Amino acid sequence: MNQPRYSGKLKKWNAERGFGFIVADDGGQDIFVHISAFARDGRLPTEGEVLTFEVEPDRNGKRCAVRVLRPGDAQRDAAPRRPVRLSRSGTDNSTGFFGKVISGALVCALLWFGYSQYAKRAASFESMLPAPPAVLSSAKLAVPADFRCDGRNMCSQMTSCREATLFLQNCPGTQMDGNGDGVPCETQWCTK
Repeated sequence: MNQPRYSGKLKKWNAERGFGFIVADDGGQDIFVHISAFARDGRLPTEGEVLTFEVEPDRNGKRCAVRVLRPGDAQRDAAPRRPVRLSRSGTDNSTGFFGKVISGALVCALLWFGYSQYAKRAASFESMLPAPPAVLSSAKLAVPADFRCDGRNMCSQMTSCREATLFLQNCPGTQMDGNGDGVPCETQWCTK
C-alpha cells in the first residue's frame, strides 16, 4: 500500500529532545516529527530544511511525519522498518532482553576478573610482610601480690614496660595496645 508523500519544511527542531515540527507546502497545521523518522546517515535535522514525508497516526491518534527524506536521498525500502523503542531518557531501547543478559554477563565477568587480580596481589603482598619478631610477643607475667588495677589505662600514666604489660594483661579498659599485638606502649616504654 503506497501512502502519499508530502513536501514541506522543518519549521522547528529541538535537538536536545530529538523532535520538531514540519509545515507542509499545502498549509494546514504543523506536523510532529521524531528523530527516528529521519534516515540514520549521521546528519542532524536543521530548521528550514526541505523534506518529503508520509503521515501516519501515532499511538495517541495524532498525525506525525514518518519515513522523512531529504532532497537527494534514495527512496527507502518499501518494507517498514522495525520500530525503535525509546526509553524515557530518549535513548534507543531496542537491544532487548538478550542484549541486557549479555551486557550483565560481561559486567559480572569483568568484576570477577578484577576481584581475582586484587586477591592475587593482596595475597602476594601479605606473603612479603615479615612476621612479628618473637621478642615483641609478650608472655603472661606473674602478678605481684601488691598489684592492683587503680584506673590507669594510658601509656602516659605508666612508669615502665613491665607495669604497662601488667595493666594490659590484667585490667579491663586499658588503651595501651593500638595495633593489638599484645605489646603495650611500643613507642614509649616497650620500644625493643
